[in-house]
Amino acid sequence: MSDGGARPLIELRGASKTFRTRSGEDVRALGEVTLAIAPREFVCIVGTSGCGKSTLLRLVAGLVAPTTGAVAIGGSVVTGPRRDIGMVFQDPVLLPWRTVLKNVLVPAEVIGMEGGHAARRAGSLLDLVGLRGFTDKYPGELSGGMRQRAAIARALMHDPEILLMDEPFGALDAMTREAMNQELLRIWQGNRKTVILVTHSIDEAVFLADRVIVMSPRPGSIREALAVKVERPRTSRTRLDPAFLECVGAVRAHFDSLPVAD
Repeated sequence: MSDGGARPLIELRGASKTFRTRSGEDVRALGEVTLAIAPREFVCIVGTSGCGKSTLLRLVAGLVAPTTGAVAIGGSVVTGPRRDIGMVFQDPVLLPWRTVLKNVLVPAEVIGMEGGHAARRAGSLLDLVGLRGFTDKYPGELSGGMRQRAAIARALMHDPEILLMDEPFGALDAMTREAMNQELLRIWQGNRKTVILVTHSIDEAVFLADRVIVMSPRPGSIREALAVKVERPRTSRTRLDPAFLECVGAVRAHFDSLPVAD
């Protein structure tokens, strides 16, 4: 939950992005977006395919620069990749020749973290994500949900202030996805990072978030920033809560009004 009145940790100030195709055509992926996210807030972004959700995430990560406007973290303008950000993608992209433990240790090796401290932190994170007994397993020996847990642990290895997640559970079956939603909330309660998660699932967004950001079709802009007034902690029964269903309906109404694509 966000800290009432706290200075924003992340700010998008009229940030937009236009890409140039190989044929020389300009494609405006993201319209001007202004958004403030508080420390320790959990924000989910929903929208149709191609509306600029992932582009917005990449702007915050410093992987691409805005065409207009700016992105700031802690009051400083983002000019490139930052060490205070961890990222989790739909594909866990674990190195198949390294064990779970050695995959989680990759960021520690990149930043030169002291070996003993790195090993202790990796072990603690693997405990946190429920992989204590799988440290010596290889990615090919794990289920999809377990691989994604390892990816989350890896993203937290360097103790980033912000966790960015791009459709992290999109490739999982429905039952595993719901279980991973619950697991992610447990992990978030344990470390209270600021999280921005992109998803196509309205149900998932409402279940996880303090606020749901509803994006318009491309070029994406914010149609609504909806506060989720559903009590925490959330469990499987939360999805039956009238407040939860009302919020899901409010988000879905934005998409029910869109024309059906040919």
